[in-house]
Amino acid sequence: MSRVTDTYPFTVVNASSDQLPTQGEVSWRSPSNIALVKYWGKKPIQIPANASISFTLSDAHTNTTTAYQLRKSQAPFLKFYFEGRDNPAFAVRIEKFLKSLFPIMPWIEHYSWTIKSENSFPHSSGIASSASSMSALALCLCDIENEILRQDTATFYKKASYIARLGSGSAARSVFPTLCSWGEHESIVSSSDLYGTLYEGHHPIFSSFHDDIAIVSKEEKSVSSSAGHSLMDNNIFASSRYKQASQHLRDLLSSLESGNLSSFGKIVEDEALTLHALMMCSDPSYVLMEPNTLDIIKRIRTFRKDTGRHIYFTLDAGPNVHILYPDQEKEPINDFIKSEIQPLCEDGRIINDHVGPGPIKL
Repeated sequence: MSRVTDTYPFTVVNASSDQLPTQGEVSWRSPSNIALVKYWGKKPIQIPANASISFTLSDAHTNTTTAYQLRKSQAPFLKFYFEGRDNPAFAVRIEKFLKSLFPIMPWIEHYSWTIKSENSFPHSSGIASSASSMSALALCLCDIENEILRQDTATFYKKASYIARLGSGSAARSVFPTLCSWGEHESIVSSSDLYGTLYEGHHPIFSSFHDDIAIVSKEEKSVSSSAGHSLMDNNIFASSRYKQASQHLRDLLSSLESGNLSSFGKIVEDEALTLHALMMCSDPSYVLMEPNTLDIIKRIRTFRKDTGRHIYFTLDAGPNVHILYPDQEKEPINDFIKSEIQPLCEDGRIINDHVGPGPIKL
């Protein structure tokens, strides 16, 4: 059986309690990301079945404050608050995650933890809330470890990506700015299944790309992403999908490098529809798109055909539509979104986001 210690490429800090800081607190803001080439399906210890690449967002983010104190014998290990309230379900997941890190971060066991987290967007509605939340927590943990083991900036972020991946695969891509890949691929130098890799070979037009997220539904997804990934194990289209994803990534990198928006948009939309097709042909099958999801997609395609504007869509594992477009076309596209898309959103809500600079320490 694979163990996390088999793949850990960093120094394990085996500090005794008298070498550790007595207490402290650290806060990080980490963004969500939207995958352009999706990963769907994984191997043990959070290894992706195919490589992926994503835009790092800006306004869709999680703020996490992590307080720690050397633990007394009867003290609780973890207190967890989500948006100001006790959340037992999250607490169970976070405690399990922290304890899974004992083999590579054994110092965690010496502390009592109080973790407070809040999102700028609806949780569990298909905006990669686990990506922003787990990456924010991973950055906090690596920041605390930096008090014991000083390390260079590149190693710090690589380690944070590795730790984030263990909590949520897509979180590996949220610790880097603009564009980040995750998963070994021959077209990306230094790419790895173990952590994300900053992708810098893109045309400048993509550095200011917009992602307006049309909130079709704020309800929690009927099927979690973790459950969806596991259903790929027996999906009859899995092997074909992984070949398609690899080719799509090669083609997308070419579009990102040249600034070819039309080919970029075609690949991104194909990826979104493939993701949801895989869900619909899983066993058991399920559908996360809503009627207004399809209506929004149709309106985007019609507007693009009628105007020639570079406006495209993608979807995460949920019903909400990410509307992608370059900054220089924002005025006419914003007018279209307000008049044609906003009425189809729950409570008229659209998150006006854009490609961002990555996480920040608060």
